[in-house]
Amino acid sequence: MEQQDQSMKEGRLTLVLALATLIAAFGSSFQYGYNVAAVNSPAMYMRQFYNETYQDRTGEVIEDFPLTLLWSLTVSMFPFGGFIGSLLVGPLVNKFGRKGTLLFNNIFSIVPAILMGCSKVAKSFELIIIARLLVGVCAGLSSNVVPMYLGELAPKNLRGALGVVPQLFITVGILVAQIFGLRNLLANEDGWPILLGLTGVPAALQLVLLPFFPESPRYLLIQKKDEAAAKKALKTLRGWDSVEAEVAEIRQEDEAEKAAGFISVLKLFRMRSLRWQLLSIIILMGGQQLSGVNAIYYYADQIYLSAGVKEEHVQYVTAGTGAVNVVMTFCADTVSWMPYISIVCVISYVVGHALGPSPIPALLITEIFLQSSRSSAFMVGGSVHWLSNFTVGLIFPFIQEGLGPYSFIVFAVICLLTTIYIFLIVPETKAKTFMEINQIFTKMNKVSEVYPEKEELKELPPITSEQ
Repeated sequence: MEQQDQSMKEGRLTLVLALATLIAAFGSSFQYGYNVAAVNSPAMYMRQFYNETYQDRTGEVIEDFPLTLLWSLTVSMFPFGGFIGSLLVGPLVNKFGRKGTLLFNNIFSIVPAILMGCSKVAKSFELIIIARLLVGVCAGLSSNVVPMYLGELAPKNLRGALGVVPQLFITVGILVAQIFGLRNLLANEDGWPILLGLTGVPAALQLVLLPFFPESPRYLLIQKKDEAAAKKALKTLRGWDSVEAEVAEIRQEDEAEKAAGFISVLKLFRMRSLRWQLLSIIILMGGQQLSGVNAIYYYADQIYLSAGVKEEHVQYVTAGTGAVNVVMTFCADTVSWMPYISIVCVISYVVGHALGPSPIPALLITEIFLQSSRSSAFMVGGSVHWLSNFTVGLIFPFIQEGLGPYSFIVFAVICLLTTIYIFLIVPETKAKTFMEINQIFTKMNKVSEVYPEKEELKELPPITSEQ
């Protein structure tokens, strides 16, 4: 009877866990989505500001190619900053913890929000480019740390559900930016600096509220060696005092980690026992971004115009859907009703992308890597994610000029290849402990279940789902 009551408790989402999830996701993931889409709607006015500023300084007008290049740099500085942020994940989460890193990360949101908000008054488009780089650092950190934090806060039966929350807030951030980006709201000559500067609001709220919630129990026990603090955090998160079974699971993970010690990025690439985990993350993260999704977010208005949607309707279509289907430019120029079919495809694309490619890769890193290699794995995955994102953001305007309606064929092929890899290689992780998942990959990698230098780990009892 007691075991049945315990099992029911383990499946419960407590108020503390729910609020910690919402605050972490809103203060961080929301900003990621907001800054992806914020520059799309006011692009015309911002490019005009760039031109006028340059003309005031030099007395000359910027030609089309340099202006396109300058604008693509403005867009792509965000993912390039994300790449830098992903490289900082390991050092920061090991030094400050998961929650501490999220709090520190707000610096990279509040400062650029001020810079972007003041750029027009200062008559400096350079401030926007620098701010986009900084807010990209914020997104690069948060896109890795939030899934790590939530994955380590959640009990195993809720990891999948909570793992989707960051992606939900990314899509909400995109939608809010698109709504604020309506011409009669903020995407106009006077309002675009406010539109860009609003990204600092979620950061300020997180800075105030997140300190009241627990740090990751796994971080406290395994890396800080503070068992009392870990138990206190677990009791607060779970809502009951009986947390010994979960502490024992974390201890067993700790014992397994001691076999390898801390695994750096370089060591990660050399370890045969992590070969398929690492390859899977690289392919999933690369496939996620090379699907063309951020080309749609960054340049939605431009793509819709090329699809045949009337200019006065573009802002409403963009705000209502947030994305475009990867095949919609194929025949938009020859079929009069194709723009409307495209809009239906967009909604389908958003649903499909939000269910799988967006949230799952980051969640999978938390599940398939143990504590000692997790931060390095997030650095690798984040680097692939943001470099792919940067590449798409920088070169897509030129690809579109060169290939026209065939621009998305490359993305479609990448999506297909990624899907085949997932179907053939990636195992199911639902409702499994971190150790059980690790044992699945141990068989795939064809290595011993223990590291040879730590043969005493053979005496550890096998972990099961029935804890």
